[in-house]
Amino acid sequence: MKSDRLTHPLAAIEKGAVIGKGTRVWAFAHICKGAVIGKDCNLCDHTFIEGDARIGDRVTVKCGVYLWDGLVVEDDVFIGPAAVFTNDPRPRSRQYLHEFPRTVLKEGCSIGANATVLPGLTVGKWAMIAAGAVVTHNVPDYTLVVGNPARFVSWVCRCGRKLDDAMGSRLECSCGQKYRVNGANMLCEQKK
Repeated sequence: MKSDRLTHPLAAIEKGAVIGKGTRVWAFAHICKGAVIGKDCNLCDHTFIEGDARIGDRVTVKCGVYLWDGLVVEDDVFIGPAAVFTNDPRPRSRQYLHEFPRTVLKEGCSIGANATVLPGLTVGKWAMIAAGAVVTHNVPDYTLVVGNPARFVSWVCRCGRKLDDAMGSRLECSCGQKYRVNGANMLCEQKK
């Protein structure tokens, strides 16, 4: 019987993990019992996914990333190499939480290489976290944040380009996508 996913022979997938059709699992990846992974994902070398992690469709997880209990990754998310997620706000050796705070990576967001995201936060739709940033607060949709602690520097399009906010409350990307700024939030308007 032909497998509906590509699994490297050196990957460890525990019985009871759910992995969607077309997902690729590379060498030294470890997926724990109970983990749920969507369709057409790419889980690169040396990734670890705990049993209460939930991953949507078409997600890319680059090398050296560990997705702990409590993490929810929606569709089309990119997680760069060595990005770090934490799930215990006050960790102590040999003391375990009964329930982990939910950290949510919303649809289409990108987490840069070596960025750190603290527990219980939400990274908004199509937001971008710069490489090395330390995320200590929720990140709104369509924003680019950089630094330690991560701070807003620009609005970004779904395509990833920075948007020039000199135009006021209406923004348009060179790709043709249009947006409307509403206070501290940005809303996507459908292409015409």
